[in-house]
Amino acid sequence: MRPLILVILLCVVGTVQASTESYPLASDADRERFQELTKELRCPKCQNQSIADSNAPIASDMREAVHKLVQEGQSNEDIMLAMTSRFGEFVRYRPELDPRTFLLWFTPLIVIVLGLIAVAIVVIRSRRNATSEPVLTEDERSKVDAMLAQVDDPDAPDNGR
Repeated sequence: MRPLILVILLCVVGTVQASTESYPLASDADRERFQELTKELRCPKCQNQSIADSNAPIASDMREAVHKLVQEGQSNEDIMLAMTSRFGEFVRYRPELDPRTFLLWFTPLIVIVLGLIAVAIVVIRSRRNATSEPVLTEDERSKVDAMLAQVDDPDAPDNGR
């Protein structure tokens, strides 16, 4: 029984150790700013994770840089500017709207509008070209009429059927 309790205590101690903060800051406000900034910055390697969630070495370097800048008392805007000047607007989950980022912001909308226009053009053209009756040549029409007449006339010869 004692070994089981010892194993459980070791697991709990390991969990507490794993949850301790690896980026100590002076105040709760700085700690909250650090958390907010690391969740707002995208990992350049992972691309779908923030630097707070990523285990990539570049994300670790970025967290250390943000930690240092928060400790120095830099504002959030200055820290974001430092990160975007080094890594580009891509590292921001919510890039600023300015002439450099118009394409980044509006490309999805442009693609959707162009897709809807393409679908509309295809539908309009298909409706314009569609007719209620299939177009047959005179020869084909006479053959169809003959076949229909044969089906309608039970006294007609079988023609090999």
